Amino acid sequence: MTKRDWVKKSTVAVLLSTSLLMGGHIDYASAATTKSVSVTEVAKDAKQLVGKAYKFQANGPNSFGSANLATYVYKQSGIKIGDTISALYKTGTKVTQKNLQDGDLVFFSSNGKGSPTFMGIYVGSGKFVYSSQGEGGVVLKAFSDFEKKFVGARRVVDNSSDKSSNSSQTSSSTANKVIANGEKYMGTKYKFGSSSSTTKTFDCSSFTQRVFKEAGITLPRDSRQQSTVGKTVAKKDLQKGDLIFMKSSAKNASDRITHVAIYAGNGKILHTYGSPGVTYSKFDGTNWEKRVVKIKRVI
Repeated sequence: MTKRDWVKKSTVAVLLSTSLLMGGHIDYASAATTKSVSVTEVAKDAKQLVGKAYKFQANGPNSFGSANLATYVYKQSGIKIGDTISALYKTGTKVTQKNLQDGDLVFFSSNGKGSPTFMGIYVGSGKFVYSSQGEGGVVLKAFSDFEKKFVGARRVVDNSSDKSSNSSQTSSSTANKVIANGEKYMGTKYKFGSSSSTTKTFDCSSFTQRVFKEAGITLPRDSRQQSTVGKTVAKKDLQKGDLIFMKSSAKNASDRITHVAIYAGNGKILHTYGSPGVTYSKFDGTNWEKRVVKIKRVI
């Protein structure tokens, strides 16, 4: 996404969970763990899944259960939500039908009463996407055709314009926290395949997973998985806290990701590798920069 396109899209503040409750319920985030995400992108990602198969409790990417579709779509934006209808019906904030916006979770039952039995994602223009057991796949439907079955909606994302400034400030604060977390481990030895449960050694992705977790942001375990979350940004738009994914060699024709580092600002990256272990490295104009495959923003 170009900087110009990014400016055109609505920027929203979203509360990230720092821990999960039993039964798939997600705890409400503290004010210190907000991040930015485009609701336009959430809706777009949902529509791109139309035609995928329905399968009970399937988590994607080729088949989905009812709640799992929403879980998957929000995960693409780096947002971890529950994975059951009952959990999602309690997440975020309640919104009315007339106030629906892109990305809102919409819930239905067969008779429009009681607890929801299926759900989808509102994508604007009076339509929503859901994984239909009856039709055997992910479908795009007019909300008006299901109006009598509607039982409620929840907003995971708040796009109030008066919160954008606070969101930006909080994102910067979170990035600083991530870097500070990393600095605590300066010099810690590198070990390929290091366990995510230890801080005595790290490999590149267990290090990023750890320091982001300590800032309240959950990342997948390995670098290639981490490269699938968050928003892609251009190198010229690098910000402190962005994740930089690299291939094994600048001359390698393959873009297979083998390393991840955190952009620390001022042309430097914070990461771990080889003999130095956790360390700062110069990024601008170096071999590290030439190896870049993609950059993701999860803050």
